[in-house]
Amino acid sequence: MALTQSSKTQRNRLVLAFVIFAMLAVVPAVLPLFRTTLIARFMCYAVVALGLDMIWGYTGIMSLGHGVYFGLGAYCMAMYLKLAAAGGGIPDFMQWSGFDALPAWWTPFANPAFAFAMVVLVPVVVSVAVGLLTFLHNIKGVYFSILSQALALIMSVLLVGSQQYTGGSNGLTDFDTILGAPLASSATKVALYYVTLAVLVAVFALCFFLVNRRIGKIFMAIRDSENRVRFTGYNTAVFKVFVYALSAAVAGIAGALYVSQVGIITPADVGVAPSIEMIVWVAIGGRGTLVGAVIGALLTSGVETVASETFPDLWNYLLGLVCIVVVLFLPGGLMDLPRVPARVRAWLNRSHTGGAGSLALAASCPADVAAVNVDPAFDGAPAMQPAPSPAFSDDSSDERDPASSGAHAPTAGQTSSDSASASRKEA
Repeated sequence: MALTQSSKTQRNRLVLAFVIFAMLAVVPAVLPLFRTTLIARFMCYAVVALGLDMIWGYTGIMSLGHGVYFGLGAYCMAMYLKLAAAGGGIPDFMQWSGFDALPAWWTPFANPAFAFAMVVLVPVVVSVAVGLLTFLHNIKGVYFSILSQALALIMSVLLVGSQQYTGGSNGLTDFDTILGAPLASSATKVALYYVTLAVLVAVFALCFFLVNRRIGKIFMAIRDSENRVRFTGYNTAVFKVFVYALSAAVAGIAGALYVSQVGIITPADVGVAPSIEMIVWVAIGGRGTLVGAVIGALLTSGVETVASETFPDLWNYLLGLVCIVVVLFLPGGLMDLPRVPARVRAWLNRSHTGGAGSLALAASCPADVAAVNVDPAFDGAPAMQPAPSPAFSDDSSDERDPASSGAHAPTAGQTSSDSASASRKEA
């Protein structure tokens, strides 16, 4: 049985994802440790991008504040790492702020199991609260995007203002161990790399499973026409809250992996700019494809690192140029590249045969059916303008127009004969 075009596309994307994961698996064996740690950080970004692709690419919810959930997971993990580095004492920044004892809500984070659970639960609780307040009140589109962006700004300001609890603008850093293993050792770094890769593969598999099940079809239906889904009896707010919470949980896990390998988390990683950059990863890679989000995060972050090392002042301009090119010529992102040759051939064919096609259409079109006007702004494509017909007039037009109510307008001959008879009567 022949595969459909959709099945072939899904199969090709799975093959591409498998190739990417296989290449990532051999990175520690072929690259130095510094580059391996960099790619591990890029994989954390790819995990975030997968969550964003679920809500934006498949459900149509554009979040400009996902750095909040990334930061919440990172801060929960950093609190555990900071307490482990303090050896049961008070973190250094709290001592500088005049604390004599550890705050009560910090104490449970000394337990790694509690900290790992909070990495997922805290982002989920916050996202569910935000989702219920917005989606149940039918806040969507650009309004939700602005609201989520404001949430990221508020979060970063709160973290900076809570110097005594969060380290302020300096954030949390100076970590020594994780689960008893020294973070500075090569073995720990490689182990964290493969843990990150395993999480990336698991999240990709989960997202792929969801989008190919009935719930995934509902997500796409909400993206395409939410009103139709609501009219068929589905509570769209419940599905949107679910996928939003799932994306937040994924971002929290990515943040925890990020801080474990980078060794620092600051309010700058939680603000508006990182949140917008996360959207850029998905847009460049190709939203609604999953593997495109992974490619976008890995490729964009890699090019950013190389470009910032060589041309540190030009990277933002280059990224802006890439975004403009993607929006204008690659609406499907990098995953749309295989379709570019066909589009170029179609454009060339239109440009070469557009005028001849318009003349042939004008010659073959009956004059009483339509008037053909060729607009040069549309590459010679004919603009068909149907002639008006009294068959589409309503009842009110029948009263105004005697021709539409069955009475025929007098001909030129009838008019002249009536005028002649009137003249004879007067004489």
